[in-house]
Amino acid sequence: MTNFGRVLIEIREELKAPFRLNILSDGLDCYSPEWHIKRMTTLPDGERFRSGADRYAAYLETTEGRLRLDLAFASLQEFLPHATQSLRALDLGCGTGAIAVRLARIGLHVTLLDESLPMLDFAKRAARDTGVTEKIALRHGDATRIADSFDGELFDVVLCHNILEYVEDPCAVLRSAARALRDRSSILSVLVRNQAGEVLKAAIQDGDLAATEHNLTAEWGHESLYGGRARLFAAESLHSMLVAASLVATAERGVRVISDYLPPKVSRNDEYERIFELERKLGRRREFAAVARYTHCLAHRAGPVMRDGA
Repeated sequence: MTNFGRVLIEIREELKAPFRLNILSDGLDCYSPEWHIKRMTTLPDGERFRSGADRYAAYLETTEGRLRLDLAFASLQEFLPHATQSLRALDLGCGTGAIAVRLARIGLHVTLLDESLPMLDFAKRAARDTGVTEKIALRHGDATRIADSFDGELFDVVLCHNILEYVEDPCAVLRSAARALRDRSSILSVLVRNQAGEVLKAAIQDGDLAATEHNLTAEWGHESLYGGRARLFAAESLHSMLVAASLVATAERGVRVISDYLPPKVSRNDEYERIFELERKLGRRREFAAVARYTHCLAHRAGPVMRDGA
């Protein structure tokens, strides 16, 4: 059995518990129980992703991981132009390249940026396995320092999916992402952990009233896949960050509104398509999106882009 297979089995068991290739770099070739959180919390943020690529890739094979990907991609597709062949996309903190490969399959040329070489290696194999290597470029670099990796390059789509939770200055990343957008019709796709969703998770899934109370006002929550902390975003704080980066939200969707709380009698695998369609309906409605586990925001430039230090 491969290491990836062992990790996937491990994560699936934990979920049952209660609780082209253009190498432009320098040398590029779940939820868990509390013991795992304690084991990983000593790792710096960047090291979590460099050493945990197998675990993250396995997580994306779980129902929760698939739903997060499928729902975010479906919402993004709603706002893409029908003619995608000439579009260029940038995936910041691309991870295993799961979304980037999907974009390449529908015609976009995608540049993937990540500081984790193991993650980029996963993305490289994914692009090869799906036959889209000519549409994929990999760059090894820090997503918080986009200017160091891209000298005036512009993109029609920029993805910031599950990266703002782990950086010290998410506003700086958003400003840099805004500068990378080609024009005001270009799309910024942001996916972040929703504070309200963490409140409900603590109460409904974990039965932890102390954590429920804490999450009502907490800036940081626990990252249960790797351990350590992850920033929580309230709607007001996210919108304020977008405004500060001269961005305006054009649409908002909730990702995983109820799926995490379904009783065991509902098979996540057998009912996956039905759950997905229900999540799509709920995620479009503001009252349900407000309490989803993740907030997916589509935005574009509102005007002149603010420069660092402005």
